[in-house]
Amino acid sequence: MASGALPLRRPDLAPETAPALRATDLAKAFGSITVLSGITLDLHAGEVHAIIGENGAGKSTLMKLLSGHLRPSAGHLDMGGQRVAFTSAAAAEGAGIALVHQEILLAADLTVAENLFLGREITRGITVDDRAMNRRAAEVLRSIGATGLPQDLVRDLPLAQRQLVQIARALLDERKVVIFDEPTAVLANKEVEALMRIVRQLRDAGVAVLYISHRLEEVEALADRVTVLRDGQMIGTYDAASLSQRNMAELMVGRELAMLYPPKRQASKAAPLLEVGGLSVDHGRQSGSFDIRPGEVLGIGGMIGSGRTELFEGLLGLRPAKADKVVLNGQPVARRSVAAWRDVGLVYLTEDRKGRGLLLEERLAPNLTLLALDRVHGAFALNRGKEAAALDDAIRDYDIRVRTVHLDAGQLSGGNQQKLLLAKVMMTDPSIVIIDEPTRGIDIGNKSQIYDFIDRMVRAGKACVVISSELPELVGLSDRVLVMRGGRIVAELGGEEITEANVVYAATSSRSDTPAEDNP
Repeated sequence: MASGALPLRRPDLAPETAPALRATDLAKAFGSITVLSGITLDLHAGEVHAIIGENGAGKSTLMKLLSGHLRPSAGHLDMGGQRVAFTSAAAAEGAGIALVHQEILLAADLTVAENLFLGREITRGITVDDRAMNRRAAEVLRSIGATGLPQDLVRDLPLAQRQLVQIARALLDERKVVIFDEPTAVLANKEVEALMRIVRQLRDAGVAVLYISHRLEEVEALADRVTVLRDGQMIGTYDAASLSQRNMAELMVGRELAMLYPPKRQASKAAPLLEVGGLSVDHGRQSGSFDIRPGEVLGIGGMIGSGRTELFEGLLGLRPAKADKVVLNGQPVARRSVAAWRDVGLVYLTEDRKGRGLLLEERLAPNLTLLALDRVHGAFALNRGKEAAALDDAIRDYDIRVRTVHLDAGQLSGGNQQKLLLAKVMMTDPSIVIIDEPTRGIDIGNKSQIYDFIDRMVRAGKACVVISSELPELVGLSDRVLVMRGGRIVAELGGEEITEANVVYAATSSRSDTPAEDNP
């Protein structure tokens, strides 16, 4: 359906009271590059207003403008009908605007309570009142379902609990506006449900909530209104009740979505490219036997903690491991390390693209060519012309959207970072590609592109292993699925057996309808 077929939010439907926060014709440029323009929206008390758009659409820039982290190049803000201009994030906080960042911005060596009160400590005379801070911190943590104690060091908390601490810090004082920027990116399902309860409680308490997310099911469940951004422009604001998730996706990408996943391929009958027998990782905590065939996507499923990533990190030499048999193209493989595997045609895309996949403070070209320096190196030095040409090819072939090539990798959106990482490993011309969480934290438009890249890869005769915690992705992409539970491969599914129900059953039940070599 065309995006114009959906009814825009009519001005006469807006509440009569002045918005808690109003943005009028906001724009932001960095030098000669305009990244956001013409943004006008209202945030009302007692309402959840969602912002959606592809990665790079301008969501994070808008969030920073509203919360005082950036100053607009044009346009203005009003709070309660009064013009405001924030000179800093602290000024916005003082006016009642709280921001929950997607990135974890906590001091790891301080306690939870010390993080909550950092810069606004409770004092008794000239000394910090730790007892009062711990008591208040415990109340806030309990209210949002965080299990950590106020005295716990942040460094000792799991990632999801750290995110809850950030939320607790934002809610420590009374707020008029709370902005959530991709708040569930690191949360498990139970924690997501707890966060959604918090959002609803804030709304019911009369707080204006701005919710930025690429998870359309959350937007559908929470939002009263939805504003869509595309390429730094505002497409429109809509009543959430008028939008399905598919409508939202089509508005984000500016076109009707065809089937998200490519058509399934014929089952590969070729001899395996790689055969692994009796692989034991981390002294037996994970184990399994499997093969990978040319022209197929081998999916690896299982619940969080089932050992999916660990098993393949063991194969790659990133964890202590031993195996009875590792055979590539009919030849035994003795030396197993990431570099050795790359040299024989097997590459790995880590799930942690920011921490382990890319050098965020380096330019795009060095990131792209790091694994294939022999292709851009002359007799005595790096050939800058070849390096630039390789980057031009990658930008074209993988649709890496940049306004200039003179960027650091950390300046790209998540989806474009993932495409750069994929282009980086494909420069080595591998025969087997292992991708861990191929679309984590990226929007639906980029997801569709990455699925197409994977499909093109395997149709060209390469093999791809996809480790994914997203069941629709696993089912939609895979020609075979190996399911793990408790560190073991417990089931192999193929053809019509590959359903979400079968994957969940094998991942959670002590019995499986599908026999597997490693079944207990």
